[in-house]
Amino acid sequence: MVLLTALIRVLHARFGTPVDIVTSGAWSEPLLRGQPGVGDIWSLRSRKTPYWLSADQRRVVRALRERGVGPTWYCDGNSAARPLLERGGIPAPFVVDVQDYPLLPGEHATQQWRRLAQITPAAIAEAARAADLATDLAAIAPGCYLEVSDRQRDDLDAWLQACGLAGAPLILIQIGNKRTMRRGLRRLAVNHKHWPKERWAEVLRHVRRLCPEHSIVMLGTGPEYELNAEVASLADVSQLYNAADELPISRLVALLARGAGLITIDSGPAHAAAAVGCPMVVLFGKALVSLYRPWGTPGADVKVLRGDVAGVPDMMGIETHDVIAAWSGLRMRAV
Repeated sequence: MVLLTALIRVLHARFGTPVDIVTSGAWSEPLLRGQPGVGDIWSLRSRKTPYWLSADQRRVVRALRERGVGPTWYCDGNSAARPLLERGGIPAPFVVDVQDYPLLPGEHATQQWRRLAQITPAAIAEAARAADLATDLAAIAPGCYLEVSDRQRDDLDAWLQACGLAGAPLILIQIGNKRTMRRGLRRLAVNHKHWPKERWAEVLRHVRRLCPEHSIVMLGTGPEYELNAEVASLADVSQLYNAADELPISRLVALLARGAGLITIDSGPAHAAAAVGCPMVVLFGKALVSLYRPWGTPGADVKVLRGDVAGVPDMMGIETHDVIAAWSGLRMRAV
């Protein structure tokens, strides 16, 4: 969803009106609500539940019918939600479907969304030419962008005060991901973004030696609290705060905008950090760096590390000294 801000900004510039969004997942609404160019947001719990068993889907269809037909960009690589557009009264000629415009060789995801935003649905092509709806892409910086509101900053300030972190420069650490939240051996078996706790602990000790005046904040959600605690115990460093389960999306984004720097695995928070200009070191596993490298506001330093094991991309191939070297050379933000 952070990557899609590249699409939203271009569409907003082209048409001059806010972009209404149909989405799924708990992250989307708190992430995008109030962002530049974003209009109404309608959320689904599931795109695959049978229609007559899903009150969310029926609510979205009613909203689409009330909104009326208009140009629509379908951004899901799965066709499960396409019938909702038809039920909502949006015929196929009004739809630009990402599945019809695959990635170009070497293209980054944000570049794909910018390209998609310049494609005009067939149903309005003639009117678009008459209205000259082409957009000067040079006027819209590439990459992703998130804006932090005054309300978000006030909430963050109050939280930092309550945690004893007010006034301290902050270094942020994100070691978990959505697979971390799964239980048991299956969690590790399918987690291609797992990096050993002992390596994380060594990195934390180096960060503490290099940045003695900074507080270290470990990010995450509730299920990641225990993992963070285990790593913190191994590292045994001062001025470290485990913030897992204390960071709703709006606060997390504000914290990323405040942080001096971030060390993270390839994750949603990594993309959000890039979108608010947070310098970072990011560890990649099997995901394509060319496609998913965090790409946000211009100027922020982003150092990407990718490991190989037996010639196959693997996060386990990244050594502790690789991360330490990258962090030591990172241009941190003065805050």
